[in-house]
Amino acid sequence: MKNQKPSYLNFDSKNYFWKPDIDYRKYPEKYKVGKGEQGVLICEPYKTEIGKYWRFKNAAIAQESSAKIFELFKKYLSNNEFVGADMARKYLQMGFTRARRYFNYKSGKKYDSGNNYKALQRGTGDPEKEKSADIFFRKWKEAEANPQYAQMKKDWKESFG
Repeated sequence: MKNQKPSYLNFDSKNYFWKPDIDYRKYPEKYKVGKGEQGVLICEPYKTEIGKYWRFKNAAIAQESSAKIFELFKKYLSNNEFVGADMARKYLQMGFTRARRYFNYKSGKKYDSGNNYKALQRGTGDPEKEKSADIFFRKWKEAEANPQYAQMKKDWKESFG
């Protein structure tokens, strides 16, 4: 792993696309797709609607969680609500990445804040989280492969970014 500090140390909230005081259902045009999971913990009301189901403690919980989030993903698509569908996709992706992090690192932290943010040793985490990560990975990829979602995403990026 490269010897670098975590990006959140220099986070610039003023210039961040996503704002916690915007209702993205009322003002969807203010939503940006971004990269990966960006904005997932900010964009309301979707953060609240989806986040309450986001769990990955073990495979059984991850299965139930990812199924519920995928159900919301499909509901948002059927309502032609791209922002909600994209947020659900981001939660599925985040289920994968966070479960992998807890598989790789016991504490879930990649850096030692008490030691100049030196990278911590990998391979110390919970093997059960690998199963959770696999479950979320499959649902995330299923969401991304959905043709309606893919078209909506393409159109959204062309119109709004």
